Amino acid sequence: MGEMINPGMPQADFDLAPFHAAFFDEAGDNLASMEALLLAIDGAPASDDDLNAVFRVAHSIKGGAATFGFADVTALTHEMETLLDRLRRHELALRPEMIDALLQSGDALRQLLARHRDGSGDDVDSEALAARLKTLAKPSVLAPSEASVAPVLPVGHRVVRLTLGPGVDDGAVDGVLELFRDIGTLGSIEPADGGTPSASHRQFKVVTASPEGELIDLFSFHVSADQVAFAPWSEKGADTQVTGEPPRADAADGSADGAAPTPARSGARPQSPAPAADSGTLRVAVDKIDLLINLVGELVITQSMLAQQTQHVDPVRHGLLVSGMAELERTTRHLQESVMSIRMIPMSVVFSRFPRMIRDLGARLGKQLDLQVAGEATELDKGLVEKIIDPLTHLVRNSADHGIETPPQRLAAGKPAQGSILLSAAHQGGSILIEVSDDGAGLSRRRILDKARSRGLAVRDDMTDAEVWALIWEPGFSTAETLSDVSGRGVGMDVVKRNIADLGGSVELHSAEGKGTRVSIRLPLTLAIMDGMLIGVGGETYVLPLASVVESFQVRPGRIGTIAGSGEVVHVRDDYLPVVALDELFETPRGDDAGAALMVVVEAEGRRIALRVDDLLGQQQVVVKNLERNYRRVPNVSGATILGDGRVALIIDVIALVRRMRH
Repeated sequence: MGEMINPGMPQADFDLAPFHAAFFDEAGDNLASMEALLLAIDGAPASDDDLNAVFRVAHSIKGGAATFGFADVTALTHEMETLLDRLRRHELALRPEMIDALLQSGDALRQLLARHRDGSGDDVDSEALAARLKTLAKPSVLAPSEASVAPVLPVGHRVVRLTLGPGVDDGAVDGVLELFRDIGTLGSIEPADGGTPSASHRQFKVVTASPEGELIDLFSFHVSADQVAFAPWSEKGADTQVTGEPPRADAADGSADGAAPTPARSGARPQSPAPAADSGTLRVAVDKIDLLINLVGELVITQSMLAQQTQHVDPVRHGLLVSGMAELERTTRHLQESVMSIRMIPMSVVFSRFPRMIRDLGARLGKQLDLQVAGEATELDKGLVEKIIDPLTHLVRNSADHGIETPPQRLAAGKPAQGSILLSAAHQGGSILIEVSDDGAGLSRRRILDKARSRGLAVRDDMTDAEVWALIWEPGFSTAETLSDVSGRGVGMDVVKRNIADLGGSVELHSAEGKGTRVSIRLPLTLAIMDGMLIGVGGETYVLPLASVVESFQVRPGRIGTIAGSGEVVHVRDDYLPVVALDELFETPRGDDAGAALMVVVEAEGRRIALRVDDLLGQQQVVVKNLERNYRRVPNVSGATILGDGRVALIIDVIALVRRMRH
């Protein structure tokens, strides 16, 4: 068994710096978990399990902060811990102002930890928050009618008197008390004569479902078995001297399932078992994952090169080589998919920050807001997740501030007083669709047109709704009568669209006046490796994202026509699609011996166009390289890749081409 360290004894110098990063990461996860738990019990009956879970989070942060000497964090979490401890013991009734104070304390802890980590946190008055928590934790906060109601004993629990012998020192008593704080399933403990548990007490009232033998085994790390005694609880119990061996528990003491006692960990205080998910995860630096992805990308390029060099090999004479190359291709693809999945994280990481925002905005704006979330398990590349947070935050704020009406306005319009905002995510082909919708007032067509005319924009009364809504994306455009410090519908929407476009995505807006607004965002699943279709244009090779390709066909005479002022169109079934001649667009003239042109139909943002190409060279995985970072931005090109023969091929920006033809 490891040696116990007495906090009161001077310790040798020990460098804790290597453990800082792990503590800050764990504290961040704990604060996110605490906020989710507090929001879940806000306005709803709080279970003992929920309160115990929140208490354990505060206690864990307090212990780590004390270890590293972060006194301000320790002081604030101590007051949080005190309030939560009295709530879980049913000494206080949970009130809305307590949830507010605990949430604000969580925000303050984030800032304090950020300051300790790298100095980036804002200044916060943690002492004022601690004082507020201390006031809320006073027994006087409990209403008289509530104080007279005795707490209901949980099912399967019993009340026993715990007596510790005279040979138990204060440090050991504190260790026993810590067990009940750390392990929520043990139950509760308080001094036999009432009050707050402290190391000076030796008799306690324990409410627990654990067998006495299991408790004695847990206590053995701090107190020897001959110094522990249990007895049935009575309000007037005489002090009991511990003499001899107390009775050991067996299967008859309530351990019906025959479970073995929980063992104490060597050199550490026993803790409740971690969730199964935690035991199967490993925290890895993003830089290491990015390096792994880059190496896999190089492997994909090498595999493509080998495949190209061996594509004309006689399969009869070199059967082993051909089969080996096929196996290498399958393994490379499987490896690539597995590595890419490491960077894929669920949208719940993004969506989890909005319940708190909606709660605060509702209180601030005097509105009743209900946030609904769908598709939280939908996965997206980590790099995209980090960059989509700001646009989504702006859209959600807009819905809450200028989309949802006040309760009187909603009731007058025949709507429920509570407005609804829906956040959803779903996979669609090779992209992800994220939507922010509300059942608010919607956009006013008249106000948008009036605002556009006042700004000198060329608009007409016969414009379609889609054309009118598109004006929202103009820089600085807003129809808000008063601009609040929360948001203004339209303010910054051009930035939202530009940020999404920079990610290779697109955004659309749909609205019905009086019924609500929906903003749809489409993003590629990843920006690292994709399946592409190689096409030949003149003497160059280009890549089309395979997810955008609909079909290809050879042009027959008479299928191409010309519309005055709009260029060429091609007849495809019952529709006419605009034609983009890639040889003219990229200035790669076709040779005199070029055969009949081919058409590749591509789709983006719900619209289709036809691309005129010379050859279809096949499909393969391509590693996307950022062209702007290594060269400069090139119109109608989203990136570049390296082919198997070492040449560079440009990846065509299908979204840009569709928008080009639309305008």
